[in-house]
Order: sequence, then structure tokens, then C-alpha cells
Amino acid sequence: MSKVEFICATEKDTADVGQKLAKIARKGDVFALFGTLGMGKSVLSRAFIKSLTSAEEVPSPTFTLVQTYETADFDIYHFDLYRIKSADEIFELGAEEAIYEGVCLIEWPEKMGPYLPNNAFRVEITPFASGRKITIETKDINKQKRLETLVN
Repeated sequence: MSKVEFICATEKDTADVGQKLAKIARKGDVFALFGTLGMGKSVLSRAFIKSLTSAEEVPSPTFTLVQTYETADFDIYHFDLYRIKSADEIFELGAEEAIYEGVCLIEWPEKMGPYLPNNAFRVEITPFASGRKITIETKDINKQKRLETLVN
């Protein structure tokens, strides 16, 4: 499994990574955003969504659990699973359809348990110096090729 890393000193750097990921997004992609509170998952998601849509406001789906945005090629489903109690609740949110029909940005993907797709882009945001390190990897060989275009 190959991976790419970005060192982000500022919130803008984190947003830039979100915009880069949006450029390689294809229908059926899942971006699983791992990181503790305040790491920048929503910042990355907002930049991703804004770069592909005309949305002026991109609220965090903390309370609604999912927000949907239309693009010309697919719908973007932005999930925040922090408040779900059981992995089975994702089906009530329409996650199964979203995973196959759109592009998913999933904050707190560990809450999905065994339902998190094996071929997802795993986006890990961790503290690094006074900023963040974003590590992105996937087990899918075709997605790895798209991922590698971000650093070339």
C-alpha cells in the first residue's frame, strides 16, 4: 500500500489538501477522515466540497449527520458519524447508497466498524510540530495511481 504525506502548517494548507483530493475524486470513492477533535477534518471536507460545487456555505454535519451536495458527475455525501451509537445506524443515513452512487467524505469513519469499505482512501490527520501531518493511503491499485498524481 503506497501512501502520500502532506505537512500542513496552516489551515489553508489543510484546505489545499482537500482541494487536491477533490481533483482526483471519482464516483464510488470514499474518503475516510481519521483524526481527533480539532485536527481539520471539517476544514479539509469544506475545501473539497467548495472546489467541486457552487455551495457558498458548507456546514459541518455534526447534528444532521449527513449533508449532500450536487456536482455535474456525482453527489457528494459528507458524513459526520461522531454521534452514532452503533455501526448499523449508517444504513438509516443512506450510507450504502451513497458509497456506491456518489463520493463520500466520512468524518469519524471508525464508527462504521466493518462497514467501512476496504478500498477507501484512508486520510489520517495527526499533530505534527505546530501544524498537522496528513497521510493518505489506499489498498486499491487504481486509486493508488490517482493518489500518486497529487505529489508529482
